[in-house]
Amino acid sequence: MAKCERCGKTTTFGHNRSFSMRATNRSYKPNLQRVMVMESGRKVRRVLCAKCIRTLVKTK
Repeated sequence: MAKCERCGKTTTFGHNRSFSMRATNRSYKPNLQRVMVMESGRKVRRVLCAKCIRTLVKTK
């Protein structure tokens, strides 16, 4: 399943709106990427969203 392992962000749903304002279903997918992260001195592969990757870099 498409889910961030740090914050739990998943696919959300909304509507496409045409010119006539007819609503059709669509999905908003998170920007997930596989990255190597240091956890307790070991490199671990995680699936994180772009926002979590940015905050990890900021806190170092």
